[in-house]
Amino acid sequence: MDIMYTKEFLLTEINNIREEIGHEKANIFIEEIYFKNNELWIITEDRPDKSAIIGKGGWVVGKLREKLGLDSIHVESYGDFLNRKYKLKLSKKTISNLDLDLVGIGNLEIAIDNKLENIYSFNFDTFFNENAFDESSETEAVVALSGGVDSSFSLILAKKLGFNPKAVTVDPGTIILPKQFKRNIKSVTQSLDVEHEYIEADYSDVVRESLNGSVHPCGRCSNNTGNLVKQYAKDNEIPIIVFGDMLATGSQCINLQEDSLYRLNLPASLSVGKQEIKSLIGNYDLKTFKGFGCPLLYEVHRKFPHMKKFSIQRILRETRSSALEPGEALDLIWSFYKI
Repeated sequence: MDIMYTKEFLLTEINNIREEIGHEKANIFIEEIYFKNNELWIITEDRPDKSAIIGKGGWVVGKLREKLGLDSIHVESYGDFLNRKYKLKLSKKTISNLDLDLVGIGNLEIAIDNKLENIYSFNFDTFFNENAFDESSETEAVVALSGGVDSSFSLILAKKLGFNPKAVTVDPGTIILPKQFKRNIKSVTQSLDVEHEYIEADYSDVVRESLNGSVHPCGRCSNNTGNLVKQYAKDNEIPIIVFGDMLATGSQCINLQEDSLYRLNLPASLSVGKQEIKSLIGNYDLKTFKGFGCPLLYEVHRKFPHMKKFSIQRILRETRSSALEPGEALDLIWSFYKI
């Protein structure tokens, strides 16, 4: 692959731009440069180098992109890629050791391998264009679909990887599942031609205890939803349940439940970040929602401000796992204080 830019050239341009906009000159270290299809990846030695190239408010990298006439510039730290590679290798080892002879699982291993080989520039659109898997396989899977970006991404991924997914949505009422999420559910299932079913559920105890300050709703909701989806899979003799969990990475990305039922955390298995999710779901007519959580959570935050710390803990866990960038995490946390 031909590299159009040298480290020295880029560092000179970056520091010239920093000087132009009033930033101090920085001693920046670049580990590697990757250029393809008018897109540039700059891999820095560490996160402070990444911050220096991006600049306050993204001004430096934005002006660099304009000056070089590129479609986009991606700046990442080498340490983040090492972490991602390690998680992907653990995912591959875990899935391979299960010895599941299922088409969807085999295709997931292919995706993991491809991401490892193209760690700097992996793109789901490119991958699926180059690997048109049969989307009518017999690898049945139940996908827990809430209508949010993570679960919608999981359904798209399950379909594209050749699973035969059936989407189910636990519906406890609009205080937890608002109508706009149902519009996303209808849109994505119709676009993918995936069968979908609502599971009516009574979460009145969760709502009542949350609104009187006894519990934080997320843990209870997640547990109840997981149990209902698991029971649905068992009743219908479907061997895999797919969740949009981004935290259960590496060796925890898939695990055996009771009655030979496997729980697959699909985004986590591919060590996916929020930007990758947004990129793929951008191909579908889905509405993204600002903030974090459902109407019940925001009402709990309003009535009991101390409960925000438990929501923030969840955001920080996703940030530590590299599923969220610090700026994204800050925006989510700040949304709690705009009520």
